[in-house]
Amino acid sequence: MTTLTEASVAGNDDRREQEQNNSTNGHKLMVALDVDGTLVDHDGHMSVPVREAAQDVVAAGHHVTIATGRSLNATLPIIEHIGIDNGYAVCSNGGVTLRLDSSLAEGYEVIHKATFDPGPVLRALRKRLPSAKYALEDEEGNFLSTERFQDASFGVEAVGVDFQTMLEATAVRVVVFSAENTPEEFNTAIRHIGLAGVTYSVGWTAWLDIAAAGVTKATALEHLRSTLDIEADRTVAVGDGRNDIEMLTWAARGVAMGQAPEEVIAAADEVTHSVYDDGAAHVLRSLLQ
Repeated sequence: MTTLTEASVAGNDDRREQEQNNSTNGHKLMVALDVDGTLVDHDGHMSVPVREAAQDVVAAGHHVTIATGRSLNATLPIIEHIGIDNGYAVCSNGGVTLRLDSSLAEGYEVIHKATFDPGPVLRALRKRLPSAKYALEDEEGNFLSTERFQDASFGVEAVGVDFQTMLEATAVRVVVFSAENTPEEFNTAIRHIGLAGVTYSVGWTAWLDIAAAGVTKATALEHLRSTLDIEADRTVAVGDGRNDIEMLTWAARGVAMGQAPEEVIAAADEVTHSVYDDGAAHVLRSLLQ
């Protein structure tokens, strides 16, 4: 594994030359970027160096693709912030794929959703984690929740419902949170339950994201790579969470943020600085050299 430390910043003349060199698809990269803990810190702040570096990579003509656990409405501000007018984005850990097109009324269209029946997994988790909070993103983009569970990653205000209503919904994403449990305790509970028919990842805290079976950021990105006709060795991914592990191994150049857990770092080819030291900016600047 390589540790990425410093990357020189290309001057204006060099950047113009690079943009000309990237005029053909054969020279373009597909760059997949996680959001929380990568582009923005855990307070939701994107630094100026990260924003400008991302904007410059977009301007250079590379296929910059946001790949996040955030739902659609929470992803759109990030897309706007770094200036992606046309392209693609992966939301809800691969459950939703957007095509971005500035000519469309809303600036995007949903081109894929992976849904599943959340009933079996919710029943099993509720039995094992009765005090946890549950939220569900349905196929219409609404969020249903128990105990008025809210989170910025939802992008919309969750509607409080009883557990039975949640069991009967069709899900794109299920989120489980418990302030009373550690990530290790969550992992133990999940191993005991033996979740079947879904894909899951445990976050920094006792936070569990669940998607349809076989659905990850990597599966959605691979579909887009094929659509864009980008060679596999022209792929780059940057992330910090356990839900980024598949994406980092998918990419020809997988870069873990400096503050990432050990298992995420182990999956990466390189490690950059932490999110608080603008690690993503160093990686993005390296693509402009």
